[in-house]
Amino acid sequence: MVSVIMANYNGGAYLADAIRSVQRQTLRNIEIIVSDDASNDCSVEITTQLMAVDDRIRLLRSDRNRGPAAARNDALGLAKGAWIAIVDSDDFIHPTRLATLVDSAVRDDADIVADDLLIFDTDHSFPPSTLLKGQWKRKPFWIDTNGYVRANILYGHTPILGYLKPLFRSVLVTSARYNEDLRIGEDYNLVLTLLRAGARFRVYPDLLYFYRKHNSSISHRLQTKVLDALKVVDLQLIERLRSKDDRLRAEIEARVNSIDIALAYEEVLSSLKSANWAQAIRTIVANPKTLFLLRLPIIARIKRLRSRKKIAHRQNDRRQVCVISRQRVVGRTNGSSVYLLDLMKAIADRGIDIHFLSPSSSTLGRWPYIAISDDLSIFKSVRIHGTWRLGRYFVSLDPRRLLRGAFAVCDMAALKLGLSGRSYSKKDPYSIAQPLTRRDQLFIARYAPRIGDFLIADYCFLTDALPFALRPEAGSAVIMHDRFSSRPGQFAALNRKGVEAILTEEKECDMLGRADTILAIQWEEADFVRRRLPKHQIIVAPLAARPTDAPQPGQDDQILFVGSAAAANVDGLTWFIDYCWTAIQRSYPAAKMCIAGTVSQFMGPMPDGIRVAGLVKDLDPLYAQAGVIVSPLRIGSGLKIKLIEALSRGKTVVGTSKTLQGVGEYFADCIVIEDDPERFAEAVVRLLMDRKARIALASRGLSQIRDHFSPEKCYGAFLKEVVGR
Repeated sequence: MVSVIMANYNGGAYLADAIRSVQRQTLRNIEIIVSDDASNDCSVEITTQLMAVDDRIRLLRSDRNRGPAAARNDALGLAKGAWIAIVDSDDFIHPTRLATLVDSAVRDDADIVADDLLIFDTDHSFPPSTLLKGQWKRKPFWIDTNGYVRANILYGHTPILGYLKPLFRSVLVTSARYNEDLRIGEDYNLVLTLLRAGARFRVYPDLLYFYRKHNSSISHRLQTKVLDALKVVDLQLIERLRSKDDRLRAEIEARVNSIDIALAYEEVLSSLKSANWAQAIRTIVANPKTLFLLRLPIIARIKRLRSRKKIAHRQNDRRQVCVISRQRVVGRTNGSSVYLLDLMKAIADRGIDIHFLSPSSSTLGRWPYIAISDDLSIFKSVRIHGTWRLGRYFVSLDPRRLLRGAFAVCDMAALKLGLSGRSYSKKDPYSIAQPLTRRDQLFIARYAPRIGDFLIADYCFLTDALPFALRPEAGSAVIMHDRFSSRPGQFAALNRKGVEAILTEEKECDMLGRADTILAIQWEEADFVRRRLPKHQIIVAPLAARPTDAPQPGQDDQILFVGSAAAANVDGLTWFIDYCWTAIQRSYPAAKMCIAGTVSQFMGPMPDGIRVAGLVKDLDPLYAQAGVIVSPLRIGSGLKIKLIEALSRGKTVVGTSKTLQGVGEYFADCIVIEDDPERFAEAVVRLLMDRKARIALASRGLSQIRDHFSPEKCYGAFLKEVVGR
């Protein structure tokens, strides 16, 4: 489908990253042609090593250095793809880039397509930037021949579109080739030739190409020799134009004039550096516009000084791990937060600095702020996009969020007081699964590079964010948490709505496969991923437990349910109240129930005998009092974190078969399993009335927890992965 052409000269420092970024494309039907321009570094060895494990890579070698245009022409002569993509050997691309551009080109009937550039410097000393700005970044646009020349005026007011890295139909270059006299500007010259021949060029403002600036790069340095070559080519084109091309001639003449100004500007800079003030003044007098350009180095110096203050630098030489998450992590308030914080603490205990980076303000949900607890003190830094930090509070000043929060408070109060039969406050979209906006991407690119020696995507949806950390050499992992592709079928089987995100197996595995390591929280999910991604590293890391010394049988009349407002918890608790609670009260009138967590927010008034504790900072007293913990789950996968927590506290659990999913081999004899509501109620009553039975079950559970869920057994393999890279 696509031939990716990569010209290279002594690019060994970045070549492997560039090639690997192409290898990881979601569009698999590609070839990678590395055209080496007589490199004398390790480039050939690097390419040869990668060829040994991927037969899609081809290597062309030149016996003399002729420039990138000649190297690309050599590759064009051998390319087999229907499309040609240009990627420089010191840059890298997003995993979805080729698929996105090809799909867009076919849909819009374009012959040439390009995306925006995310521009960054190698040592991440300055904030990243983009090529397209203002109106150019808002929506896709067509560019014709005249407009393209106009958009390549040097030091003009429009972005120089010649810097874009095009993808074009291979039929366009059956005769056209790069101009080998050009060391830079060769892409501009070829695209102009193709446009003049009738090609249709469309630009998409997607940030999918990562453009690296470094000292040895030539493409951003407008030296006199380079400018002279650009001018000669443009003058030759003017001479060839016919009389009917007057408008195009005028555009090219304007570009030539901009080259003349750039040449004069380079002469002024050279004179100033050598302290030849008289020559500098003569050049400025002859070319007054160069005086205006002298503002550029001054502005650049000011930006550098400001950037050095704003960019977060390392405070030490320890390894830095960046967690990219859109969870509403405020403490140990729900299962996924508990798991993330526990795993991160295990990493921090190894002397590694952990940072929490939330790229979207959607993390706040419906509310205009969140308040974090001391549980997040394990993170060296916490940043949430779109908020200001005031102590432990992260506050959004978006007035729309303030209004939504006020309405939600009133709605919840009406529901709890029985003034309303249902909630009218719409939940925000499932923040974890929302696509990244351009602003989100730039937020990651600004803050992650300096703290991203190892990158962790929290949930599969955020593997899309990993490239924006601008650390292609860094190791990466994704915490699976759950198998989302299995959930729609489970909800449909129960005639329930509320599935947070709909994913096919193919899409979910595609997302998971973008990280180097996949962290599954239980064994069934690990087996599923291994079947779909056999070449990936899969590590099973269940929640580690710190068990009590002895069973805690609790009080004979107390039942406890703990859970967040996740759809599976709401469904399970609703089922328990509707079909089990009346039977429990009928058989054992003394029974009382406590519901802890945010699960009850949208459920209305509770029946007699049920108390809602809401969000509780310390669950220990509630667990200590409870005689039976109920886990009436009917939907979901993942590791049932609340099950591990309950068993590690020496408690007795009544659950469903879903409660045991993934851990049945460990806990089948440690909890009571019933899927029928009558039997579920009978089991709860029976255990409330039998203290010895509760102690026996809890003892078996504690034994299994100690044998199989210690921190070393759960996290050891992953810790080696993080520390060892």
